[in-house]
Amino acid sequence: MDARFTDEQDEIRRALRELLHKRCGTEDVRAAVDRAPGHDPGLWTALAEQLGLPGLALPEAYGGVGCGLREVAPAAEELGRALAPSPFLATAVLAAPLLLALGTGDQRAELLPRITGGGLTAALAVPGTRLAAALALTGPLDGDWAGGGRAGGVQARRTDGGWRLYGEADQVLDGHSAGLLLVPAHAGGYARSRVLLFLVAGDAPGVVRTRRTALDPTRAQARVQLRDVAADMLGDEDTDVHPALAAVGDAAAVVLACEAVGAAGRILERTVEYVKQREQFGRPVGSFQAVKHRLADVYVAVRAAGSAASYAASRAASSAVRGERLGGLALAQALEALRIAAGEGIQLHGGIGFTWEHEAHMYFKRAAGDELLFGPVHRLRDHAAGRAGLFEGAGVAM
Repeated sequence: MDARFTDEQDEIRRALRELLHKRCGTEDVRAAVDRAPGHDPGLWTALAEQLGLPGLALPEAYGGVGCGLREVAPAAEELGRALAPSPFLATAVLAAPLLLALGTGDQRAELLPRITGGGLTAALAVPGTRLAAALALTGPLDGDWAGGGRAGGVQARRTDGGWRLYGEADQVLDGHSAGLLLVPAHAGGYARSRVLLFLVAGDAPGVVRTRRTALDPTRAQARVQLRDVAADMLGDEDTDVHPALAAVGDAAAVVLACEAVGAAGRILERTVEYVKQREQFGRPVGSFQAVKHRLADVYVAVRAAGSAASYAASRAASSAVRGERLGGLALAQALEALRIAAGEGIQLHGGIGFTWEHEAHMYFKRAAGDELLFGPVHRLRDHAAGRAGLFEGAGVAM
């Protein structure tokens, strides 16, 4: 399988890099995260209108571009390279595919064109802090991630007028600004509890949203409280939401891996540029063998992570290998590479690398923040090994 980017994919990368270079520099990122939405709405509009980014992987019937994960991969890499704060992950990677997979014809026709046009953002409001579990990245989907049937999480009850939700979700990506919330909730009572997905307007009566302070400010998060809120079911009651969540989780892991690869590559570039300029003992720091060795190790880690992410995107895009999920492994590799690259970047920048004024810490926070949300790395690998049956029947040598 050829994992190299095509001319079309390279064009997506080039166009996005040019736009982000103009509108998403370091100071632009700092200003954007301080805005109420946690991102620059003007940049999001430009990404939608000029590049069609929100609908890149959505069918043309809903105003999308009709591309696959292989085309999303270079776009994600560029977003990660710039640490661009945007609703892309919450809206286009997590929410929109669920709407496409589970929504009724009317729901898809009403909501997806608004998402592709950039006028509607959405968020997946998973109860508690179990986003990785809900996406089947760190363990099998068994329903416990949704908070339990009797208490905890979000509960749904049927009324004469439809469905009402009550409960709380935490660490909801872009949950404070999203126009639409996709909420997993328990229905049927404790004895027959099952998880269903519901649609809730972000400004519906009874919805209380509070932006939280996040380790990574470029990933805006919120606490969402639902106080007897009217909701519409996504799809119908007979739909099993778990396969769709698992499929979206694997695709999201590939996108996150590509973002991490882009971020790791950028901080490595900045570090190499710096050690070529900074001098000690009358010569550039980068000329010292120890520094060369450290940067060579980072380079190998970044390239290996890039290969893993590209391969995972290629396999996921192939209809012949449906059911094979490599996203978690690619994400583990990429997050580890980003953590190493950012850590070495801070160290090799010397005293300035430890300051808030320098951008190195932002890349380190991206690695740590994503691992908290979607990992940790060792659990991503452990779950992937379990799915592959890697250690079945293996004895323990004494």
